[in-house]
Amino acid sequence: MFSFPRLFGLRLASTIGLSLLIAALPARAAEGVAVFADTSRIAAIGGSITEIVYALGEEGHLVARDSTSRYPAAAMALPDVGYMRQLSAEGVLSVNPSGILALHGSGPKEAVDVLRKSSVPFIDVPEHYSHDGILEKIRIIGKALGVDAKAETLAAKTDAKLKAAEKQTASIKERKRILFVLSIQGGKILAAGSDTAGDGIIKLAGAVNAVDGFSGYKAMSDEAIVTARPDVILAMKNAGPPIAEAELFAIPSITSTPAGEGRKLILMDGGYLLGFGPRTANAIHDLAVSLYGSQVTD
Repeated sequence: MFSFPRLFGLRLASTIGLSLLIAALPARAAEGVAVFADTSRIAAIGGSITEIVYALGEEGHLVARDSTSRYPAAAMALPDVGYMRQLSAEGVLSVNPSGILALHGSGPKEAVDVLRKSSVPFIDVPEHYSHDGILEKIRIIGKALGVDAKAETLAAKTDAKLKAAEKQTASIKERKRILFVLSIQGGKILAAGSDTAGDGIIKLAGAVNAVDGFSGYKAMSDEAIVTARPDVILAMKNAGPPIAEAELFAIPSITSTPAGEGRKLILMDGGYLLGFGPRTANAIHDLAVSLYGSQVTD
């Protein structure tokens, strides 16, 4: 028979999981670090982070990327440590990074906790789906890499482009109502509410999110879709399960809306549309033209 201490020890060992890895890691990194002491081997987690690093001309510091980092094309040659929301701490640490730049929302929480408790400096980059949020990301990443002046130059250029893109729809009186569809699951629409990248890009392009009353991405009832009365459906391509036009317009609640009656669907590359980085001004322009055509002023 097991003695009580022996049995207790076995039970305890079965519950600690990732804490074993944490205990085996070197001394804890400093909390709240804003600037990497060593920028020689940076792991970038999040497509917009990788894009900003390249836009700053600092790509030589990158040693790895996540699977959402698909632009620019040169980034694809970097080792891929996995999808930003399904990271393995061991996988990220296996590239021996000197620092980790991770977009807020990376996960799972258990993996991020391990990374934060490792000896590798970890910087969490805020994600706000807005004009100012993009500029904030640029400045935080530039500071982390020790290139504040470059970041200010890029932020100023990006700010000017964003202002110009937003101004192109300023005179439009009748704003389109847009339903952003993230996915279709069993005939149910998963749509973007407030505080989402989908909601953010819709507003920047001079349109109105047809959904209100909830934040995040949620499944919508048939009644809610009909009530929303979207003029246009917006969805992504090259990011997650594709939205099939035939499947979308076969949903009765969709066919009962102005978007369904006119079969109005806009598909845009996911990383481009929702990246909220240096290319977002271009994405705003392209989306606005798709929505309003010649009403968009240059």
